[in-house]
Amino acid sequence: MDQADLLRYLVDALEELGIDYMITGSQASIFYGEPRFTQDIDVVVDLKPDHLAAFIERFPSAEFYLSEEAAREAIRTRGQFNIIHPDSGMKIDVVVKKDTPYDRAEFERRQRQPIVPGKEAYFVRPEDVVLYKMLYYREGGSERHLRDIAGMLRISRSEIDIEYVTAWAQRLGLSDIWKAILGQT
Repeated sequence: MDQADLLRYLVDALEELGIDYMITGSQASIFYGEPRFTQDIDVVVDLKPDHLAAFIERFPSAEFYLSEEAAREAIRTRGQFNIIHPDSGMKIDVVVKKDTPYDRAEFERRQRQPIVPGKEAYFVRPEDVVLYKMLYYREGGSERHLRDIAGMLRISRSEIDIEYVTAWAQRLGLSDIWKAILGQT
């Protein structure tokens, strides 16, 4: 299984089960920006306890590692858990949708984009990738997040609502980071 197959498998499972989702993280920043190597898929899901049994069934233990206990805890705390495909070494980071004003707005803005010919999936919008990359940068200081943002601005700046990013950056306490990024692009 390659990354495109795993992404398609994940999207099919979520859509067939009626679980709202959006692809985020490195997959989204690559979609809107510059290619880079990644072995994981990040997805935000509106996963409820009554979805869990059917969701786990879609990732059988003969092919995937998925801890039911970790998934239950993630639902309870609005945290995250992983699904690992050991044969390929690829990982899916499953993040349960948070209930903050920003996270609700981000999820409502998601949009369908092509993932392979003839197949679409819900993706986070580029503005929200930029905002979350800044949040991650503030938390951990990884320059990779700033490089991803710079790549997105080089490739997709005309499609990015700069005013939206500026407004949310101010509300989220990211204005200094955002101003520095804009000053370098």
